[in-house]
Parts: sequence; structure tokens; C-alpha cells
Amino acid sequence: MVIVGAGPAGLTAALTLGGAERRVLLLDGGPPRNARATAAHNVFTRDGCAPTDLKTLGLHDLKPYDVTVLHTPAREAKPFEDGFAVRHDGGWARARRLLFASGVRDKLPHIPGLRERWGLSVHHCPYCDGWPNRDAKLGVLGSHQEGHHLALNVRAWVEEVSLLADGPDELTEEQREDLQRIDVPLYTQPVVRISGKDGVTVHFRNGKCLDLEGLFLNPTQVQNSGLPATLGCELDAKSRVTVSENGMTSVRGIWAAGDMAGAPQYVTNAAASGMTAAVSLNTTLIHEDVRARGAAFHKSPHEDPQVGVA
Repeated sequence: MVIVGAGPAGLTAALTLGGAERRVLLLDGGPPRNARATAAHNVFTRDGCAPTDLKTLGLHDLKPYDVTVLHTPAREAKPFEDGFAVRHDGGWARARRLLFASGVRDKLPHIPGLRERWGLSVHHCPYCDGWPNRDAKLGVLGSHQEGHHLALNVRAWVEEVSLLADGPDELTEEQREDLQRIDVPLYTQPVVRISGKDGVTVHFRNGKCLDLEGLFLNPTQVQNSGLPATLGCELDAKSRVTVSENGMTSVRGIWAAGDMAGAPQYVTNAAASGMTAAVSLNTTLIHEDVRARGAAFHKSPHEDPQVGVA
């Protein structure tokens, strides 16, 4: 089978299927989504490990198994006889099953200076970067429900948090009262740019600035690969691939795991969803192989002189 994507979900799926004595082709499309982060947190036995080091360790774990790793993305995929054909930079590969773990891509607000600091002083997840910034003066960039939710979460780690709505805040009165209860000031002036070498200086349209030591935001996301949609996999309103509890997509023979399928966006959850999908995928192959043997066994000797031979 072919696994597309070599993040925590794809690597764990390859490890699981390799250990199940399956032949696997793993297509590694590039660096992990969190490659710019200095450390991954809440990872069992590897807390604080750099994301790129985690990937290196994961690839090393595959060496005992029949797993071929190609450092190329999947370029094209289509149904083919009893499975699928996948094109990569080295040609075409055929597979009985496909497992997508190609992740999502963050779409950051178009604020000059923001992308350059992404993963360094601008963060996404307080469960990953709250502890390292527990003594810092932080800001949350966002409005309406998402901005309110993230501001309350970040405030649980630090004493000083400001909510930067970058325009009309779209908050309810109850949400504004929540911010007041925990001393989170609200800024509604539009943000025109971000600067700062070690910290973050927020420049507002009215000419004023706010000096912070870090910034959190919850960016919108899109699929890293368009292949699941091309193959007919159903997507939800947030462009995530819709899957069952076992990682099965709406297309027979295709599974999806990790961030792209809406798993909670933590390394451990992505890895767990990769194993869940791989176990489900392998189970279908086990049943399919047993039934194929049964069909061969029940053939007439006149139809197949090799009847009974595995």
C-alpha cells in the first residue's frame, strides 16, 4: 500500500503496517508543518525534541520493516483495477489501499512581519508553547469566538495577555465580561505590521505600538494535498477530509489520518490516528486475503489445476 505524508500520522501508520508484514511505500512530501518550531511538547519520552529530530527518529524506526521511503510528494492518484495508481517523481506505483497523512497548510493573516516570526515568537498552540512562555507578556490575535477561546486558554498559562481583534471584535457581552474577569485588555485597532527581533512589536493603524514577548493565533487551514478531493473523498466545511472513527474516508480503499482528517492537532493525537487508520486498513486486507483464499479453494480442479496451492 501507499502512504502519502511522513509526519507523525504517516510515520506511525508505516510503522504499524510494516510491523504487520505489509509492503509499504511511504511518500515523504517535505518538512513537517511544525518544522519552524524549536521544540515539540507533550510527546511521550520526547518532550522538547525538535520536530525535525522527531521525524528523523521516526524514519529510523522503519528500517527493520519492508517500508520504502521516497522523498517526493504524490503528484497524481487514480483508481486502477483493484486498487490505485499513484504518480510520484520516480514514476507510478500501484497499491491495494491508500492512506493519506499529508497534513494541512496554515494560512496566516496578511500582516507584514507575521510569517517571518511564525514558530519562533508567533505560535498556535498553548499546550505546545504555553509552558516555554509562562513568564512572558503575550498577545492573542483574533476576534469573535475563536479569539475569545484562545485568549482564555493562553491566560491560563500567563499573567499578562492582550486580545488583538485587528478590527471589530465581534464578541458578545458575555465574552467581553469574561475578558474583564481575567484582566485581558481588548484592542480593536487594525494591525498594520509586526516587528521585533526577540519579542513582538505590534504596530496599529493609529500609530501606536504594543510590545509583547510572544503572540498566539489560530490560523485558517487548507489541505496540503488536493488528491483526496480529486479522488472524491468528502471534505467538511473546514476542508478537512471526513473520516469514520477508524480513519476510513467516503471512498472505498482510502484512509486518512492526522491533521488533515480533523484529529486534535497535537503530535501524539496525529500519531494515534495514524495507528488507528493503519490497523483498520490492515484488517480489511486480512479479510480480503482470507476470502480470496476461500474462492481459490472452492474452484473446480478443471478450472484451475493449481487449486489448493497458496
